[in-house]
Amino acid sequence: MTQGYIVVYKDSADDAEIQKHIDSIESKGGKIGTKHTLIKGYSASIPDSFIQELQSLQSADGIIESIEPDQTVTTQ
Repeated sequence: MTQGYIVVYKDSADDAEIQKHIDSIESKGGKIGTKHTLIKGYSASIPDSFIQELQSLQSADGIIESIEPDQTVTTQ
């Protein structure tokens, strides 16, 4: 199964490192959605089988700020 996530990188991450992660997601069957410009990050559909690996990269290489489920946010 594939779910939507928002992946945000630290300011110290360079474009080559981010592209490496994008290539990994796509090679595992995921799809990159919107690439954000105000923050270093993107939305992506990431296979469940790869999300744990990406989360381990978050702590291993230290360039990923957060990986959050993509969801609708509302205000009252």
